[in-house]
Amino acid sequence: MHLSKKAEYALRALIHLGIATEMGLPVVSGVELADANRLPLKFIERILQELREAGLVETKRGKLGGYALATSAEQVRIGDIVRRMDGRLAPICCASEFAYQRCTCPDEDHCGLRMLMIDVRNAIANILDRYSLAQVVEVTLRKMRRDGVAPPFSTHAGAKTNAPQVRGKANPADGFLEGLSQLVTAPSDEHQNQ
Repeated sequence: MHLSKKAEYALRALIHLGIATEMGLPVVSGVELADANRLPLKFIERILQELREAGLVETKRGKLGGYALATSAEQVRIGDIVRRMDGRLAPICCASEFAYQRCTCPDEDHCGLRMLMIDVRNAIANILDRYSLAQVVEVTLRKMRRDGVAPPFSTHAGAKTNAPQVRGKANPADGFLEGLSQLVTAPSDEHQNQ
C-alpha cells in the first residue's frame, strides 16, 4: 500500500480538526490548517471540499468561519478515510476487497502473489479499520503533552515550539500502537483528579 499525498493530507487535516475539537475550538480556518501542517492552502482546500462532500467536514462562513468535524471523531474510521481518498488498501488490484480488478495472471485462484497480497491487504485493513479518528487524536495529544509540545492552534506559554525535528529511521517506539498501549496502561488524567 502506498498512501497518496491526498490521503496523507486529508488524514493530517482531520487529525488537526479533531485536536481543535478537543481543545474547544469550534472552527479552524483553512489558512491555520495549511500552516499547522506546512501544506499548500489550495491543495488543502480542495481536500477539505472533498471531505465536506463526504460528510466528514463542515464549513462555517463569515469572518470567524472555517472548518470543523461534521461528525463525531469516534465514528470516523481511519480505513474509511484512506479508501475515500485512495480507493483501495490492497497493494495490487486483484487483492482488493472493494476495488477489485482482474489482473493478468492466468490462474488467479492459485496465484501465490495474489494470496500474499490479500494477507497484506487484510493486515493493513485490520489496523486502519480498528482505530477511530478520536483514538488517533487522543494518542497524539497525550504524546504532545508528555513531550511538552504545544498542540497546533495553541498559545500555551512555556511549551516547546512545533519546529520540525530532523530524524533518521522511523523508531517503532514512536508508532501509534505503542502510544495506544501506553494510553491503555497509564491511569487517565480524570481518575487522578478524583
